[in-house]
Amino acid sequence: MDLIKNCLHFILVPSILLTILLYSKKFSNKLNIKSSQNGKLPPSPLKLPIIGNLHQLGKLPHLSLYSLAKKLGPVFYLQLGEIPTVVISSATMAKEAMKTHDLAISSRPHIYSAKYLFYNCTNVVFSPYGAYWRYIRKICILELLSTKRVQSYGFVREQEVARMARRIEQSCSDDGTINLTKMLALYANDVLCRVVFGKDFSEGGEYDRHGFQNMLEEYQELLGGFSVGDFFPSMEFLHTVTGTKSRLLHTFKRFDRFFDDVIEDHRNNSHSTTKDEHHKDFVDVLLEIQQNQDAEMPLTMDNVKAILLDMFAAGTDTTFIALDWGMTEIVTNPRVLKKAQAEVRSVVGERKFVVESDLPRLYYMKAVVKEIFRLHPPAPVLVPRESMEDIIIGGYTVPERTRIFINVWAIGRDPESWRNPDMFEPERFMDCDIDFRGQDFELIPFGAGRRSCPAITFGSSTVEIALAQLLHGFDWELPTGIQSKDLDMTEVFGITMHRKAPLVVGAKPYFS
Repeated sequence: MDLIKNCLHFILVPSILLTILLYSKKFSNKLNIKSSQNGKLPPSPLKLPIIGNLHQLGKLPHLSLYSLAKKLGPVFYLQLGEIPTVVISSATMAKEAMKTHDLAISSRPHIYSAKYLFYNCTNVVFSPYGAYWRYIRKICILELLSTKRVQSYGFVREQEVARMARRIEQSCSDDGTINLTKMLALYANDVLCRVVFGKDFSEGGEYDRHGFQNMLEEYQELLGGFSVGDFFPSMEFLHTVTGTKSRLLHTFKRFDRFFDDVIEDHRNNSHSTTKDEHHKDFVDVLLEIQQNQDAEMPLTMDNVKAILLDMFAAGTDTTFIALDWGMTEIVTNPRVLKKAQAEVRSVVGERKFVVESDLPRLYYMKAVVKEIFRLHPPAPVLVPRESMEDIIIGGYTVPERTRIFINVWAIGRDPESWRNPDMFEPERFMDCDIDFRGQDFELIPFGAGRRSCPAITFGSSTVEIALAQLLHGFDWELPTGIQSKDLDMTEVFGITMHRKAPLVVGAKPYFS
C-alpha cells in the first residue's frame, strides 16, 4: 500500500506542478499588464514563480500576515497563486477601506468550499453583492435578528445558563476539575438549536448522535483553511486531488440531511401557527417567508437551508470561541477574576442564577467581554471581500477584483491603537466609548459596514449572560500543579479560531 501511495505521489506531484506552471504563465502575463495599468500597488514581499506569496501564509495566516505588516506597513499586496490580494492591518486603513470604500468592497470572492456548503453561496455571509444578498440580509436584520426578536429569546438564554451551571456542578471530577470547553460548547449549541430550530438536541444523546461537534469542526476548517485550490480557480481539479471536494461533499450531506429532518418536522407539526409571534424559531420565520406568494423575492428551500446554516454554524462557533478564550484569560488573570466576580455578585446578590436584566449594570464585565474580542476575535481574519472597482487605500491602488483581507487580530494588537496591546487589561475599556459594533475601527471583531455581522446583538447577549453566570456561580482556579505558562494556547486556524486543547480548570460552586 505504501509503495502504491509513493508511486501516485511521484506521478501526481510533477503533473500538478507542470499544469500550474502552464496556467500561471498565461495568468502572469495578464496580471502584469493589469498591474501596470492600475497605478501604484501597495508594497509587496518577494514572490516565487507560480505560487507567488502562498508559501508565506503558514499554518496560522493571521500571525504570518501580522509579521509581514510589521515589515511592509498596514497595507500590503500579496500574489496568492492566481489571486491578487491586499491585506489591511490597522484601524486607520480599515476605516478607509470599510467606510470610505464600503460599497466598492462589498462583494465576496468565489470560495469553492462556500459554494458547496452554502448551496451555491446563497447564504448571507458568502453571497456576492447584489439584489439577492440585499434581500436576505434585510430578512435577517428585520425578521430574525432585530433587537426586539433578540430580546424575545431572553428566556432561552436564561434557561440555558442555568442548565449550564447545573451541568458544571454535576460534572466536576473527584479532584474538583472540569472540562469547561465541553460545557461551553454544549451551552452555545443549546442556545442556537432552540432559537434556530426550536428544539433542544443535547438531551438523550442527540448532540453526539448528530455529531454536531465534528460537523462544526469540519465546517470551520473547510471554510477558513486557506485551501490551495481557492488560489488557483482556473484549476478546479486541485480540490479533488487534495481531497477537499470529498470532505466538502461529506460534510454538506450531513448538514443537508439534518436540515431536511428539521424542516420536515416543522411542516408535519405545523406548530408555528400556535406560537406567539415573538417566540417563533428561525425555521418558522423562514418557512413563512418562503411560502409567502407576495414576498419581494422568492426563496427556494435550498436558500432557506443556506441561511439556517449561517445562523446555526456561525452563531454556535463564535459564541463558544469567545467564551472559551475568555475563560482562559480570566482564570489565568486572578486579579481580573476577583474584580469581575465581585461586581457580578454585588449586582445579582443571593439569587443563584443571572437574568438578563442584570447585564446593563455589569460595567466591568462588559469591559472584560470587549477585551476578549480585542485579543481573541472569533474570526481573526474577517471573511474576505472583493473589490468591484479600482479604489485607493492609503495612497495605493487596489485594482478591481482584488481579494481583501482585514486582519482584525493584528488590529486588536496594534501598538498605535492600544497601550500594552498583548496584555489582558479590561480596564482600558472603562470610561471609554470604544465598542465592537462596527463604528470604532480599533475593535471590529464582527466587521463593519454593509458586510458586518448582522448577529452582533444576539452574539454579545449570549456571551455576556453566560460569562456573568460563570463568574457568579463558581470560584475558578487552575488545577493543582498547573500554572498559566503550562496551558496549551495553540490555536487551530479556520474561518474561526479556537484553542486546540480543552480548558480543564478547577470549579468550586459558590452556592453549595
